[in-house]
This record gives sequence, C-alpha cells and structure tokens, in this order.
Amino acid sequence: MKKKSILRYDGVQTLVASLLCILGGLLIGYIVLLIIEPSGAWEAITSVLKSYFRYPRANLQLKYLGQTLTRTAPLLMCSLSVLFAYKAGMFNIGAAGQYVAGACAALYLGIAWHMPWWVCLIAAMVAGALLGAFSGALKTYCNVNVVISGIMLNWIALYLTNMILSTDGVKNPTSPYTMQLRGVNPGALIPQMGLNTLFGNEKSVTIAIPLAIIMALVVWFILNKTKFGYELKATGYNFHAAKYSGMKENRNIILTMVIAGALAGMGAGLLYLTGIEEWETSVSSVPGMGFNGIAVAFLGGLSPLGSILAAYFIQHITMGGGHVNLNVYCAQISNLISSLIIFLCAFVAFFKLAIQKRLRRQEEAALLTAKTEKGGEEA
Repeated sequence: MKKKSILRYDGVQTLVASLLCILGGLLIGYIVLLIIEPSGAWEAITSVLKSYFRYPRANLQLKYLGQTLTRTAPLLMCSLSVLFAYKAGMFNIGAAGQYVAGACAALYLGIAWHMPWWVCLIAAMVAGALLGAFSGALKTYCNVNVVISGIMLNWIALYLTNMILSTDGVKNPTSPYTMQLRGVNPGALIPQMGLNTLFGNEKSVTIAIPLAIIMALVVWFILNKTKFGYELKATGYNFHAAKYSGMKENRNIILTMVIAGALAGMGAGLLYLTGIEEWETSVSSVPGMGFNGIAVAFLGGLSPLGSILAAYFIQHITMGGGHVNLNVYCAQISNLISSLIIFLCAFVAFFKLAIQKRLRRQEEAALLTAKTEKGGEEA
C-alpha cells in the first residue's frame, strides 16, 4: 500500500504555506533595502530577524523577550477575534475598534475610578463585546455588511476614546498621554505572580501572557468540541443551509460578534493593564494591533493554536524592525519591512490552495498512468 504523502495533511500544508509567506516577505523586504541602500541591506534584514538576540548580555535578551511576549498577548487576542468571526462567515475588520473600546474602558476604570485589574479587564471585554454586538445587529436586522460597519465603528470608537481619556483626572496634564497606572492606581496592574523574575525582572511581564494562551485553548475547544462551535462553522459554510436545518442563524451571528468583540477588548486590557505603555489621546489613526491580528489569524492557518506561534513571530519581527540602523535608513524603514512581511502573511490561503491543486494534479497523473498500464497489460 502506497504511503500517504506528508503534504496531504492539512496542518503540514498550513505550515509550508506560512513558511513560504514569511520567506517571500523577507525576500521582498531585502530587495527594497537593496534598492534604497545596498551597503546596509544585509545588516538591516538580519537585525529584524535577530530582534532581542542582538543584545550581548543574557539578562538584556530576557528583558526584551519579556517585552515581546507582553505585546504578543494582545496580538494573539486580536487574531482570535478575527478567526472566531471568520469561522462564522464574517470578516471582523472591526476588531481594531473593539480593541480601542477595550482600551478605553480598562484605562478609564483604572485611572478615574481606581478599580482593581480584574474589574478593568472585564470592563474591557464588555466594551469590545458591545461594539461587536452592534456590528452583528446591523448585519442581522439591517443587512449591513460587517466590513462596512466595522470600518465605521473603528473610527467612531477611536475618537470617542480620545475624548473620554482626555478628561481631567485621566489625561496627564503635561503630555498627550494618559496617566501612568503604576503611579495612579497600582491595583489596576495585572499581577506578575513571579513571572517577571524569569525575564530579567521586566515589570511588564504578567499573567497576561498565560491568560492569552488559555483563551486560545478555550476558543479551540469551543470551535472544535462543542455544539455551539459546530453551529457557528455550519453557519459560516452555508448560511441558508444552517437556517433551514433549524439553527438559529441570527442569534449565532450576533453572539459570534459579541464573543469576537470581547476577545479583542480583552486584548487591549492585557496590554494597557500591564503598564507597558499609555494611551496617546492625540492619536489620529486606529492602532495597528487589531489589523495585524488579521495577518496573524491567516498566518496561523485560522487555528487558535497556530495563532499562538504566528502572533509571537509577527511581534518578534515588529520589535526587530526597531533595531534597523537609522544612520543608513530613515526611521520609517523598520515599519516598511515589518509591514511587507505582515502583508505577505495574508497569502497563506493562496499558497495552501496552490499546494492542494498541485497534489490533485499529481493524483490525476498517477491515476491516468495506472489506467494506461492496466490497459496495456489487458491488451
């Protein structure tokens, strides 16, 4: 009996497709660097890949690894938000706005009302869920595409957040940023529980990292091991078939967007409640964390478990982009390289389809050859 090719396994196809996207992004980024300034191209691209490994001392490497993981947690949550909605047939581009709403709720309750961290985190989830529910309701009752409503709500959430966090007692009077949680309300910071000692005593390392991984496992379980998850995927595959089989398709759509919004909102809470950064109230563009979650979801093969590794990789190269030599290249070059790699990550499905088509052609050729040989023997 002929052994099954390893490429026929879905997980292997996803891995190969993801690696092709990563290599393609690095190659294009390297070509761009060569065009701009050939002399520093190799050093720049290796700086992106090395990231925190470029530091000579182990304690510094651990410290910046901790910062990378701290920022990986919210990115993972945003990717979970995107893929959860995608499984139900919806493209949640509104994850960016839900992330912003979560940041607003978490910071306002933590700074203005001096709430503990777990209350702030729940508030972030509720804020994101409400924005997701609004988008789902527009889809269900008004037939408004979630992409359109999501884009509009992104900007509405951004400007409302800027207004709310610019109020007295929340915004730092001497800068465009909100006050530091560490100084105003240390109780709003997510507890470290000793994890910071593993990463060079980096203060931003908290239980946010394991919480994000646990949420990825929960999402995987819901999608693959529950009746609700089956109904969501059935609705995504064929809305009308799900409807006529007795599934509550309208409820599923709204509930999907509620959960997706809560995941994105929680992502914001897991970042800002670590104290690693403050919200800039004068920002005029939606944070890229929600949009990067789209690339992470596809790079991870739309799998919650695959998204864990994909989120780390994207954040690794994003942090590494900041180490490009600015004496050779302009400050924007690091963002350009990271963006090229992230952009190519969205083509995982394309490469996976190409692999599947190639395998089918090989099967058809092998079958045709077998029939020809059999015909010759009979003759």
